[in-house]
Amino acid sequence: MRGGRVLDLLRRGLPSQKSNFWLTVDGQSCSRSMASATTCAVLSELPPKVSDNLPSDMLVDSFGRFHNYLRISLTERCNLRCQYCMPAEGVELTPKAELLSHDEIIRLANLFVTSGVDKIRLTGGEPTIRKDIEDICSSLSNLKGLRTLAMTTNGIVLSKKLPRLKDCGLNAINISLDTLVPAKFEFMTRRKGHQMVMESINTAVELGYNPVKINCVVMRGLNDDEIYDFVEMTREKPINVRFIEFMPFDGNVWNVKKLVPYAEMLDRVRQWFKNVERCKDHPTDTAKNFKIKDYCGTISFITSMTEHFCAGCNRLRLLADGNFKVCLFGPSEVSLRDPLRAGVDDLVLKEIIGAAVKRKKAAHAGMFDLAKTANRPMIHIGG
Repeated sequence: MRGGRVLDLLRRGLPSQKSNFWLTVDGQSCSRSMASATTCAVLSELPPKVSDNLPSDMLVDSFGRFHNYLRISLTERCNLRCQYCMPAEGVELTPKAELLSHDEIIRLANLFVTSGVDKIRLTGGEPTIRKDIEDICSSLSNLKGLRTLAMTTNGIVLSKKLPRLKDCGLNAINISLDTLVPAKFEFMTRRKGHQMVMESINTAVELGYNPVKINCVVMRGLNDDEIYDFVEMTREKPINVRFIEFMPFDGNVWNVKKLVPYAEMLDRVRQWFKNVERCKDHPTDTAKNFKIKDYCGTISFITSMTEHFCAGCNRLRLLADGNFKVCLFGPSEVSLRDPLRAGVDDLVLKEIIGAAVKRKKAAHAGMFDLAKTANRPMIHIGG
């Protein structure tokens, strides 16, 4: 499809089955269900406006935030069943034919990179179970202008694949691990594999990844008694442990009683360890970073629930089914797969992306509103 037929189709609106919006060429949108839209707080202080010499204003929202970080979910499948990520009954998976292919991923990624994205993170599901993961990494790492190619993984099969993935250009790694107790690991993930994850962490250190980031979702009464032990992992190795506040998503039975606030976690750390120093954070950091004197690694806190960091948000998400999401907690999505498969050119795709970015809110809703807002399970969105 080209020319007038494409523009006519876009004026009528390209629907996404899981989206709340119909997108038109001029960037105007019509809500399908305004009742389900997220209410967002208004920031008292907005980030500084970006300069005019950026590659493209496609990635600049109406609050002046420039988005140079794209997270790409490669699959909805996973070899674990973590309780905070996937409902106990499982989730309905998107048919394979409706997921983005290798070529579609690379085309869309190239469009973002040529517009100013310089960091891509591969997520899932579990990205390492995708059979063409090495080819994807190799193709992405060759995109001119991309500085960082990262991956978030559960580490189950990573130790065997990581040497080759590093050769293919993967230069940053996050490994999810919520407990250091094997029996508790099996309870939390509904699967075995604790030792394999530990082997993956050691392999990443041996291969020179610095830091090796460990994502730990802290839940009261489940693993909050292990904070001390996780901090100790940073004593002699270049590990950055990232303590994450428990966040609500469909099916994970979020409850505020399970939430351990950042302030409480930090207070515990300061009771146990001396010389806990705050690091200087980048304005776009999602984490509050700290270092313990004479420790090789660092610790961080991701405070999405109690102290949001929306003002510096520079992240966008491309889901495995080709839907585009501008906020992790926002329910609205726009399909890039459908227009791509309809034959539109890159200019039209950029107009669709730019219009979605311009609709991004100043901040996401508070945690109690988020708990009542329809959103997809984390396994669908990508970690």
